[in-house]
Amino acid sequence: MKLVVTIPALNEEESVGDVVRSIPRKLEGFDEVAVLLVDDGSTDNTVEEARKAGCDRVLSFRRNQGLATVFKWALAEALRMDADVIVNIDSDGQYESSEMPRLLQPILSGEADFVLGSRFAGTIEEMPRSKRIGNRFGTWVTGKLARMPITDAQTGYRALTRHAALMLNILSRHTYTQETIIQAGYKRLKVVEVPITFKRRSSGSSRLVISFFHYANRAAITVGRMFISRHALTLMTSAGVLSILFGLGFGGRVLFHYFSTGQVSPFLPSAVLAGFGVVFGVQLIALGMISSMVADNRDLVEDALYTLKDRHSAREA
Repeated sequence: MKLVVTIPALNEEESVGDVVRSIPRKLEGFDEVAVLLVDDGSTDNTVEEARKAGCDRVLSFRRNQGLATVFKWALAEALRMDADVIVNIDSDGQYESSEMPRLLQPILSGEADFVLGSRFAGTIEEMPRSKRIGNRFGTWVTGKLARMPITDAQTGYRALTRHAALMLNILSRHTYTQETIIQAGYKRLKVVEVPITFKRRSSGSSRLVISFFHYANRAAITVGRMFISRHALTLMTSAGVLSILFGLGFGGRVLFHYFSTGQVSPFLPSAVLAGFGVVFGVQLIALGMISSMVADNRDLVEDALYTLKDRHSAREA
């Protein structure tokens, strides 16, 4: 069994060395523990500090790519390193590396495919009130869409099996936290939370997330797009039926008047609205059916991607 610990970083020279050194290299259930730094275009000495601290491999981008892209490539590189289990931990030192065995226990016992380190179920030394409220709301929305009870959807401290890493396909360029959880719910992966400690940041502020409101806006777009793509048939059919009923409601009195008098006037505007409502409703239902077929094709493509990624990572290893 091989564990690969991935560390995304952007200009974290002050803390990344301590994080790398703190990673336990001997863990029960694993024959090997490797550390992978994914550098998101740092302009300071982040990479040098990580290497001096004993990082096994570094994947660097020349320009900033964004949090979701960094995580996507971290998973891909970890798979190429022949990881059986992958743990992601931030480079700012706010998560306790010593709690990693707690994070891994549900995977080793066969209870989980995907483990989230929950700050809200554990201990939080410091978090701004606005961020607390935003995280709570984002977690509630994510839990509803994923159809699972979770307490912390935004945590960066998480562990997943090779199978789970191969199943997840990250499309967003901005945030992976909610997207991966919702995908795990749709793909029926077993997700478990464990309480963790979230420490006060010793210096600076988050470089991977520009601001809370910027992050929240991007997260909302990602979650909304995923919801629509998975529930297009239900949404479009419901909207289509309402539109048809709207049209029929206006058309009813037009037809009654026409059969009584042989004339449409003075209800010509109602007749136009009735026709528009029915035609628009039928188009919405048809669009929903097409979207459903696109979603089915996506599932087939993702099944093929699973096999392709597995074989490619095996060759690389």
